Order: sequence, then C-alpha cells, then structure tokens
Amino acid sequence: MPPARKRTRTYDPAKIRVAVLAQFGNVRQGVRTLTEEQLARPTHLGEWSVRELAAHLTMAVETVSRNLDRPEPGAKELALLEWPFATAARAGDIADGTRELAADNPDLDALYARVEQRITERLATAPDDRLLAARTGAMTLADYLVTRTVELVVHTDDLNRAAGTDIPLDRQALAACTRLLADSLAVKAPGASTEVRIPPYAVVQCVEGPRHTRGTPPNVVETDPLTWIRLATGRTQWKTALDEAKVSASGERADLGGLLPLMG
Repeated sequence: MPPARKRTRTYDPAKIRVAVLAQFGNVRQGVRTLTEEQLARPTHLGEWSVRELAAHLTMAVETVSRNLDRPEPGAKELALLEWPFATAARAGDIADGTRELAADNPDLDALYARVEQRITERLATAPDDRLLAARTGAMTLADYLVTRTVELVVHTDDLNRAAGTDIPLDRQALAACTRLLADSLAVKAPGASTEVRIPPYAVVQCVEGPRHTRGTPPNVVETDPLTWIRLATGRTQWKTALDEAKVSASGERADLGGLLPLMG
C-alpha cells in the first residue's frame, strides 16, 4: 500500500489578518519605549543597528499595502511552502532598502503610524484571493499574510535580543510562524522516519528512512517554538541548541544539523 499523502496545512485568513495587525501593534508599542542608546546598539544581523532593525520591521507590513496598490498579476507563481526557500536572493536589496528607510525616517513612531494606517485601510476591502506581485513571486493575499507572521515574529525576537526589550509575541502569529517553518522542513526533507515536535503548535514527520507506524517513533526531535524559529532562520546553530539543552534529539536520523537553516 502506498504511503498516505500528507495534506497541506491551511490557515484561517481572518485569524491571520488579526495576528499580523496585532503583532505589528505590539512592535510599535515596544519601539516607542526605545532610548537613543538602545537604538544605537548593534544587532546580530550584519551591520544593522537596532534603529535599522526597527525600521526594517515596518517593511514586512508595508510591502502588503504596496503590493495591493499595484496592478494584480495574471497568475499565481509561488505556493506558500515555497516562500521560505525564495527569500535568500533578496537579501542584498533588503539591506540597502533598510538603511535608506532608517535614514529617511528618524521619527520611528510616525513611520509606524503611517504603515499601520495604510495596512488597516487596505485589508478592510482586499479579498483573500487577491494576487500580490511579491518580489519572491506572485502569491495570494491570504498566503502572503502568513509569510508576514514569519517576518514579524522573527524580527520581533531579533529586536528583543538586541535591545533588551520584551515585546510580546501574538500567540496566533507565533503559531503560524512555527507551523510554516516546520512544514518547510518536511518539504526540504520529505519522509516519515523522524518526528519533529514543537509543542504546542506543530508536529511534522520528515527525513527518508523506515516509516514509523505506531508507538513511540525511533527518531524524535523536540524543542520550543522560539528555539525552532531561531534554528530554522539561522539565528541559532544546531550544535549550540543541543549543547544548551534547548533541543532534544534521539535516534540515528534525528540530527537536523545538515538541513538547517531553512531560511537565510
């Protein structure tokens, strides 16, 4: 009997819209509290300062509004699970744009206010199946908003670590980010010999090898959502997470070091 085909995960578009706006609101409130000393601190993202990182976070949301202002493309080009692997090619353009945005907008709260108003207005009338001409490839608005939870959650965590803040993560945004990156691992390493558990949000099977059918799987990886997100995006190395007991891995096919990160 052939193996059962895995169903593609679906997301509630209404909940994702709320999550994107909620997380952007959380970041705006946190950025308001940053001092000039905090804004000048370095980050682990190349040469970016905290100010530049804070400016970059607005780009994750403004790109939705900008693409809704553009003509709709004729056909969908990119599926949601293809998006994580299509982002690395844009790193140079993003870095240049971020520096210019930060330099042109010394008043960060005013920048956040404009971006928040624009996306709130545009999402009020835009249908979920509206195609956006994203630089990674044309996607539906519903799918693209799921990718925004990744950008917002990942960079909120970056900001907290660099500035010493404690900006909260919206639960729905964190769940969507965790699940998309977990499902991307299953795409990159298809199979059913290893079970990756990220409670309370995701469990996926991946890696070629003997298929597990019942009982405790022979190969198990388990970690928390933030550690998983850091592993998947290259913020934390596999060996470091193991050494710090942030991840547990048992079984000969439980070493994910060669598969990570998923996003550059």
